[in-house]
Amino acid sequence: MDRNSPCSRRLRDRRFLSAPSLGTLSVALVMATGVAHAQAAPGAGQAPAQPAEARASEADIDLEAGKVPVPAPPADAILPQLDPVISNDEFNSAIPELDESDDPELDKPLESIEAFERRLAADEADAEPKEGQEPPLGDPALGDRDRTEEIGDAPVRDAELAAPLPPLDQFEVTPVEFEQSAEEDRQDVEVAYKVSIEGLEAADDQTAVNLKSQFNGLSALRKGDGKAANIAMVSARLTEDSELLQAILAAEGWYSARVRTRIDREAQGDGQTLQAVLTVRPGKRYVFSDIVIRADPTVPPNLIEDNVALKPGEPIVAERVQGSEAQIAVALPENGYPFAEVGERDILLDRQTGEGVYTLPVDIGPRGRFGGITTDGDQAFDADHIQVLGRFKRGDLYDSRKVDDLRKALVATSLFSTVSVEPKKTGEASPDGTEYVDLYVKQDAGPPRTIAGSLGFAAGEGITAKASWTHRNFFPPEGALIANAIAGTRQQGVGVTFRRSNAGKRDRTLEIVAEAFHNNYDAYSAYTGRLAAKIGRDSTPIWQKKYTYAFGVELLATAETDFDYATGDRSRRTFYIAGVNGQIGFDQTDSLLDPTKGYRLTALVQPETTVNKGFNPYVRARLDASAYYPISDQLVLAGRMRLGTIQGVGLFDIAPSRRLYAGGGGSVRGFAYQKLGELAPDGDPVGGRSLNEASAELRYRFGNYGIVGFVDAGQAYRETMPQFSDLRYGVGIGGRFYTNFGPLRLDVATPLARRSGEARINIYVSIGQAF
Repeated sequence: MDRNSPCSRRLRDRRFLSAPSLGTLSVALVMATGVAHAQAAPGAGQAPAQPAEARASEADIDLEAGKVPVPAPPADAILPQLDPVISNDEFNSAIPELDESDDPELDKPLESIEAFERRLAADEADAEPKEGQEPPLGDPALGDRDRTEEIGDAPVRDAELAAPLPPLDQFEVTPVEFEQSAEEDRQDVEVAYKVSIEGLEAADDQTAVNLKSQFNGLSALRKGDGKAANIAMVSARLTEDSELLQAILAAEGWYSARVRTRIDREAQGDGQTLQAVLTVRPGKRYVFSDIVIRADPTVPPNLIEDNVALKPGEPIVAERVQGSEAQIAVALPENGYPFAEVGERDILLDRQTGEGVYTLPVDIGPRGRFGGITTDGDQAFDADHIQVLGRFKRGDLYDSRKVDDLRKALVATSLFSTVSVEPKKTGEASPDGTEYVDLYVKQDAGPPRTIAGSLGFAAGEGITAKASWTHRNFFPPEGALIANAIAGTRQQGVGVTFRRSNAGKRDRTLEIVAEAFHNNYDAYSAYTGRLAAKIGRDSTPIWQKKYTYAFGVELLATAETDFDYATGDRSRRTFYIAGVNGQIGFDQTDSLLDPTKGYRLTALVQPETTVNKGFNPYVRARLDASAYYPISDQLVLAGRMRLGTIQGVGLFDIAPSRRLYAGGGGSVRGFAYQKLGELAPDGDPVGGRSLNEASAELRYRFGNYGIVGFVDAGQAYRETMPQFSDLRYGVGIGGRFYTNFGPLRLDVATPLARRSGEARINIYVSIGQAF
């Protein structure tokens, strides 16, 4: 392709454009056109060239004075003969002769302005004044009765001008009356119109997008809803839409498209409706003839080429061009080039062939490896702890994804109002010739304290209110002090927790808890003191992890009521419990609080011993599994299963609070909290050493709301292994309100085959899905 050809044009713009709704390429168009200047020798039958003196030069043209000379015709030019309309003699005879002696006034001297004004004033003074009106002053220069002034007044011809103004309290203003309201005026001048597009179908059939739909979404005519104040407004909208349509077509490769507009009038009933018509001639759709990337060699060699999505022969679509350049800009920093820059594209179009040569310069910059970390600003913690959060070490090949991960980890600490991470050149060479790159972290610490609260209700558990105060950086770095309290109809307690996040390693948490609480349930009443320590790797709403774990120790002293079959009454017993625990989890779901696909598995093992007139060791174990299947974008089928067991000790050698129970909002809905299983003669549960539960939900979401239908089943047993017998079922319906921190849940359930003493309706309110 000849880049200097008159039939070619060049399109230029920057990497990213500011019209995402259209994806158009903002271009500057330069037409390569020229005018040949030549002087031919006169041939046969041609007049010789006029001398230079007879031609007007550029210097003869005075543009500022508005003078443009008209060159005289050649001397030998044959001009046509034109007969005059009237002869000179006839014209002169028709015009009468004028003689200055006919009007003697012409020779008289002019009257002065002062004499003229005095004469006018004298004429007015001779007039009879109206009743109650003073005659004007005889001297027009003294119309305001001021007889000593430097500049005279204008002559007074209206006596009302000299009359005194009425008092302000007697001044009356007659209100203006309108014949019709502003709304009626607007309706009278409003015109209706329709919009029609002709000739767009051929182009629309060649694209993967709906061109007409794009036009309708941005059209000024469409936004007007078929109404305008006048025809001029319709015309202005039509002009704007013609430019819009050309931009939409150019975004899909039709750079030579022509759009013509017109307004037709159509009779409709007693009036007329305007038809705004856009007629489209798309012309050629331009395609790439060559893709040229100007860049230094990379490692690996095809790093840039493999990320260029454009191919010769495909249409020049703005969205694909931008996407390809964005992919290059992302791929280079992910593969060791932190300072790479994508330059200004160049597309050279050939009108004759309908092809374009795409050229893109890329400055790859130096290849880098991670060096150190520097930080300043209002610091929440130092550079050493920032290094703990990074998932890289010195010498690793630079990867922008790891830098983004570090940035997210800093934000997740909730200790900053603003924080940024940027690569900085060091000029220090690594052993393989690459350059070490430092990460500069700019900190701006935010308020470290938080007050939070929650409120819930569940059948059998009553109303529960929780509040907490947290200082997230009381023991830097990331050493949080948490004070919490719980107050409810069945639970009361206070506690304090020390939690160090990212304790020596990313995502590892150390937690130490001291608390005292009172629980008053149908199964037992307990006053408990607890000390516990745990190290774990847990999921959070921000960082949901595939693998989680936790292990720790626990000490409890608790005084609890338990049914005594010998006395037939409940008495309080004291238990001292020591134990260790371990938990592992595997999570393949897409959300922590509101999963829609995937599955989860969690296993918990707790070896414990009870000191109650002896040493009674036992093991508590539980397995939880849940799965989620999206039937459609709005409908999800969810299911869960739980199995639990206690091995190694008799039922009544276990503190009632450590036994296994079924029933309630997180177990089998339709039944009160802990109400399933063996009941004592007084009608309250005694708990068990095993349980089995299962639930199925059909979740339908529409916008920020949802409806859930569910069926739960389960039972607790005295035996150490689940029996899968005497299963009880609960069914119900729930509502969900989805927020940015998880869904708010309201479930209403009823038991099937309801037995004596069981409530017909049970209600549960909490945050998050049931499972």
